[in-house]
Amino acid sequence: MPFPSLRRRIGRLATVASCLLLGGCGSLSYYAHVAHGQASLLMHRRPMAEVVRDPATDPGLARRLGLAAQARRFASDALALPDNRSYTSYVDLHRPYVAWNVFATPTYSVDALPQCFPIAGCVAYRGYFEQARAQARAADLKAQGDDVWIGPVPAYSTLGWFADPIVSSMLRWDDDQLAGTIFHELAHQRLYVKGDTAFNESFASFVEQEGLREWRKARGLPPPDPRDQAMEQGFTALVLGLRERLEKLYASTADAAMLARGKQAQIEAFRRRYVQWRDSRWSGDPRYDAWVGSPINNAKLLPFGLYDRWTGAFAVLFERAERQWSAFYAAVGALAKKSGTERTRDLERLATLSNPIGPVRQ
Repeated sequence: MPFPSLRRRIGRLATVASCLLLGGCGSLSYYAHVAHGQASLLMHRRPMAEVVRDPATDPGLARRLGLAAQARRFASDALALPDNRSYTSYVDLHRPYVAWNVFATPTYSVDALPQCFPIAGCVAYRGYFEQARAQARAADLKAQGDDVWIGPVPAYSTLGWFADPIVSSMLRWDDDQLAGTIFHELAHQRLYVKGDTAFNESFASFVEQEGLREWRKARGLPPPDPRDQAMEQGFTALVLGLRERLEKLYASTADAAMLARGKQAQIEAFRRRYVQWRDSRWSGDPRYDAWVGSPINNAKLLPFGLYDRWTGAFAVLFERAERQWSAFYAAVGALAKKSGTERTRDLERLATLSNPIGPVRQ
């Protein structure tokens, strides 16, 4: 189902331990919080094989972890992803999510207030292992006049610096989404460009999507339903269209009162476009209704587009590599070594080849 898939994508922006590695996260209290949260995960890991064999383990949990172990092995054997201890252990969090990300923008801007870390580079959020801390940070930013949104995080990655476990919040997804997340996070460990979120997430999303096709084929299952992906892409295009309209509004010379009215008018117009799109193209499918019906601000729009911007470009590279993973990774690695300007130029050219008519905005 695309709505859980979309929530999974938004929630995976979670390399909160990156600041732990070399410091530089601002206040000492935040550093201590992240260190404690990361240490807690490491301390409570249990090998998945041990959990599966334990007679006290719920049979449903044992089945899901057994499937995760198969997907983990497939990732290394068939997709040429790192063969290490990541996602070979399990942690029961005893809470609904592993972390919460705080996104923030100025009131009249669609650009994030960046958080910069030594290894991950600058990203659009700051992550917390405790919901109360995320809420306190959000309240402080809101009091300063910023737009704020808190995104719950079911999955978690340290980009390979630690042996990241499967956490219980990942098991809320179906089997495909669980396997796909393992492929996605291991792709980050295979290749990561500091400070280029769209490149990193699009690359990992392509590995996830193509890896999932191969995973299903190996298990004798049909390919994923293309309608699900089409609906998710269509909704993402609607949200990106709203963001573009707001960006143009904020670039105008209007005063604050006019900007406030224009902002609300654009959000309401988006809701009307959504209803028309939902009813005319998807027979009233309500899976995005809750997102659209809840409060919308600039910060809530930030995660969209990061995961899909360059997936078409990576698809072209994969075909050029004759669908061989090692050759594909070599081609992506060559792109990663280029300057940001050169890399973007090459990706734009490749994306045009994957979609000659260019991107669609609704």
